Amino acid sequence: MFRRFYPDYEAESAYLLDYEALYEAGFRGIIYDIDNTLVPHGAAADERAIALFLRLRKLGFQTQLLSNNKEPRVKPFADAVGSAYTYKAGKPGRDGYEQAMEKMGTKPSETLLIGDQLFTDVWGARRVGIKAILVKPIHPREEIQIVIKRRLERIVLFFFHRSRFARTAPQRKSKEDIG
Repeated sequence: MFRRFYPDYEAESAYLLDYEALYEAGFRGIIYDIDNTLVPHGAAADERAIALFLRLRKLGFQTQLLSNNKEPRVKPFADAVGSAYTYKAGKPGRDGYEQAMEKMGTKPSETLLIGDQLFTDVWGARRVGIKAILVKPIHPREEIQIVIKRRLERIVLFFFHRSRFARTAPQRKSKEDIG
C-alpha cells in the first residue's frame, strides 16, 4: 500500500553521500529539492551548497534544482550554486521530473532525485522511474502544511523500515572534505 512512497535509499544528508560511488554506478544527473534538503527552509545558498555543486560538476554530474517554490526563491539559489532549475514544478507531478531529465540530457536509469519529502520528492521521482534518495530534513522549522505531511510520513517510514526495501545510500566514510 505504501510502497509507492518508499525511497530507494535513505541518507543522513545530501552532503554525506558518496558521489564518486554514485557516478561509478552510472548516475549522471541529479535532481535536488532545495528547502530542508540543501539548506534550511527559505535560506540562501551557503558555502557548503556552493562547494557541493562545484564538486559535482568536477565529477561530471549534471544537476537540476526542482522546486514547487516561485522563481524569486529558486533562481538566486540556482545562480549561486551554478545549477539549472525548474520552479513551480508541480511535484509530485511527472512533468517537472521529465523536464529536468530533458535539460540534463539523462534517462531515468542514470538520474537520481535527492529530497527530504516522501509525498512530493520521492513519490514524483518514483512515478517517472528515477531512483530516489530520502535525506533527513536539515532544520525542524517548517510551514504548517509540511508539518502535517511529516506526521503522515512517519507512518510510511515505519513500514518502510520494517520492510525488505530499506537501504542506505552510499555515504562517505569520513566527514573530511564534505564542503
